[in-house]
Amino acid sequence: MNDEPENRLEVSISAEVEAGQYANFASVWHTQDGFVLDFAVITRPPQLANDPSSGQHFVSVPTRIVSRIRIPPSQVFELMKALEQQLTAYENETNHKN
Repeated sequence: MNDEPENRLEVSISAEVEAGQYANFASVWHTQDGFVLDFAVITRPPQLANDPSSGQHFVSVPTRIVSRIRIPPSQVFELMKALEQQLTAYENETNHKN
């Protein structure tokens, strides 16, 4: 029998954070110390633009980062598992399969 008490997270959230932020774009990148998740919202419709240095045309998609989350490498696998579990539950509840 293990005499170690179990860990229970007691999570609280401030009123400002509770409402959440809408994001329709995400970028994931890493440093030596961890992973960074940038959540952004597209602020205007995409527009054709011209790169002055090369003369090449490109589609400019203006975005604004609404939240940046930094997590240690050890949490990446846990996050991936949680996302997979929630996606599976969502698909089962909505009969939505891609």
